[in-house]
Amino acid sequence: MTYVDTSDISAQMFITVLLLLLIIAPLISLGVLRLFQSKKKSGLLLITCGIAVYALFQIIMYIYS
Repeated sequence: MTYVDTSDISAQMFITVLLLLLIIAPLISLGVLRLFQSKKKSGLLLITCGIAVYALFQIIMYIYS
């Protein structure tokens, strides 16, 4: 097992990734929960929002890198 060198990651990048993970993961997990509760419309909406936030995050990271 090896260690990953995280010294090259800036604090701004770390905070950005952390905040967006705090947004993306709950949206998708709540969407799956709503689907299990047979609330298809709100479940699919939450999953779609999670995917949209992820796509927005990828676009922002592509622009600034």
